[in-house]
Amino acid sequence: MTEKEYLKTHSTPASEALQWLERQTHLRTNHARMLSGHEVGSLLAMISRLARPANILELGVFTGYSTICLAEGLAEGGTIHAIEINDELEDLIREGYGKAGIDGKVQLHFGDAKEIIPTLDCRFDLVYIDANKREYPDYYNLVFDKVVPGGLILADNVLWDGKVLQEPMPQDAQTRGIAAFNDMVAADPRVEVFILPVRDGLSVIRKLA
Repeated sequence: MTEKEYLKTHSTPASEALQWLERQTHLRTNHARMLSGHEVGSLLAMISRLARPANILELGVFTGYSTICLAEGLAEGGTIHAIEINDELEDLIREGYGKAGIDGKVQLHFGDAKEIIPTLDCRFDLVYIDANKREYPDYYNLVFDKVVPGGLILADNVLWDGKVLQEPMPQDAQTRGIAAFNDMVAADPRVEVFILPVRDGLSVIRKLA
């Protein structure tokens, strides 16, 4: 048995709704590798349950797997604002939300997150960033003042397949965006941060009071 198999068999399995959505994502999209998946999804659900956020902001929905996981810890009467740029995924996203029974908890927005974030008149306890890697620094700056003191910002793919560790570092826009984000957060005295080496790296950032 491999380490990955051992961890999977000794962790709580994904819900039927998440298993359905994972299958459908592989069948109905060409980029199933973008799915959060059980490993990251379980961690998001656990963090959300511990934080009990009243309001969540999600940047980058894809097919909605991560939204369903984040909703696990949403406080009674809470809301998730979920932003996705690809409106061709709407049918699958909404089907998944329906299977998971979270339709009434999510406000789904389609468009450019940089344009939508300023229009949201809301304070967030938890923000999850998994959208355009080039724009991670912009997202951070846009959401920061909307996060409550003590709130969390989670950012996925911060190791970017190890590219941010390479010397010399690749100079494509996505790698530079992730590297700039990591440097920005590490140097920000307003937060504390820890990067978990889960799958492609998850940054857990807490806004100081």
